[in-house]
Amino acid sequence: MPDIHIRTQGHAGRITLNRPQAHNAITYEMCLEIELALINWLSDDNVKLVIIDAEGDKAFCAGGDIQDLYKAGRAGDFAYGQTFWRDEYRLNALIADYPKPYVAFMQGFTMGGGVGISCHGSHRIVCENSQIAMPEVSIGLVPDVGGSLLLARAPGRLGEYLGTSAARMQADCAIFAGFADTYIPRTQWPGLIETLCETGNVAILEQHSKPAISGPLRDQATQINRFFGGEALRDIKNALVANNSDFANETLKMMARNSPLAMATAVELIHRVRSPNATIQRALEMEYRFTFRAQEKGDFLEGIRAAVIDKDRSPEWLHSFDNPPALEVSQMLMPLGKNTLTFEHKDATS
Repeated sequence: MPDIHIRTQGHAGRITLNRPQAHNAITYEMCLEIELALINWLSDDNVKLVIIDAEGDKAFCAGGDIQDLYKAGRAGDFAYGQTFWRDEYRLNALIADYPKPYVAFMQGFTMGGGVGISCHGSHRIVCENSQIAMPEVSIGLVPDVGGSLLLARAPGRLGEYLGTSAARMQADCAIFAGFADTYIPRTQWPGLIETLCETGNVAILEQHSKPAISGPLRDQATQINRFFGGEALRDIKNALVANNSDFANETLKMMARNSPLAMATAVELIHRVRSPNATIQRALEMEYRFTFRAQEKGDFLEGIRAAVIDKDRSPEWLHSFDNPPALEVSQMLMPLGKNTLTFEHKDATS
């Protein structure tokens, strides 16, 4: 059974993730296959739009497949991860700037790498069980795959909150935060996809749109803006500690599980990306500065050990949440010189 099914159907280029047993976690090879298909469809006049979906009910894509990254990093081979992220980010930029409609159907978990292949699309569909998140800080990474740009563009200070707490968004919250566009009940998806393939017309999506059940983010926005408006992670933590409300205490509990270095860098990264002139390429280039160094100088390998390998959920982070790092944040975001991320695509073949 292939991990991914790529084909054309009617007027649509179809991409279906096919690893439901692994929550459709995306592998390095899958990234390359998606990139190649998208490049080839650019010159195919019969392909009017692209549809990406996934098998299974639990997840569209719960993230990147990080087992091989961990094994290579533990062996001192940092180049594998650096290559994986470089090529994955090139795909994320391609999706964000794709000139044809790119329609993503995101059921269940859509996290990390799954966000990168869906939430940069032009039409992002969620349903009743959608849960979208950028949980990278829980394994020692910053929100990447262009997620820093989505977070920077979220209303108010939602980006800082979502990026440091790893909070999950249901359908309405995802729409409010700018990670999704349209709520359509899951039962309607098969017929809708068939019609999209037959017509090549994305205007029909709006005809099927329904109001989603209201989520908590809209009500929490005022508190989030107040607590997460500081310049650095230390300011955010101090504001939450001083408040002592249920929301502040619960948020502190969520953040205490995560890598202080990753959270502190995430805040700085979102601030740097938050600009009217920000591009997906700028965001990805900044993210790559961190991920390029993450295995050797960050908490990534320890985060994976605790969450995925040993599953003890007791990571020994390099820094304390009570004393968030500052100098190390600047070091992790220093330019990479000859290793700077670029976006030249590999030659496409039929």
